[in-house]
Amino acid sequence: MIRQARPEDDAAVRAVAEEAYAQYVAAIGRKPAPMTADYTALIAEGVLYVAETAPGEVGGFIVYFPQDGVMFLENIAVHSSAAGEGLGKALMAHCEDTARDIGLPAIELYTNEKMTANLSIYPHLGYVETGRREEDGFNRVYFRKAL
Repeated sequence: MIRQARPEDDAAVRAVAEEAYAQYVAAIGRKPAPMTADYTALIAEGVLYVAETAPGEVGGFIVYFPQDGVMFLENIAVHSSAAGEGLGKALMAHCEDTARDIGLPAIELYTNEKMTANLSIYPHLGYVETGRREEDGFNRVYFRKAL
């Protein structure tokens, strides 16, 4: 089940982010941005959605919002204990469906160039690389998917 996050999900969302992104700390040389995000604020803004693996158990989450005429997918994470259950695909579909429902023509996102699995996953899901640049001390790869 995917639903909008509630304040009581904050700790679980942070735990998923910590677990999902910890593997990249050494490669990047510091914590990736999702490990230091203000999830309390994102939940309060209504832009964070969780995927439950059981009632009240957060197995993954996604953060997205309209920006500059497209849907911007800021963050998606799935706990390794829920890997292979389709949560990531379901969360991506939720974002895409929401974008379509409000009439947006595309989804844009970025990932760190050191997150090499993402560099192959996103094109497999129909995303096209649109650029690379350094921002906030991170080397980011940008993608776009037309809907």
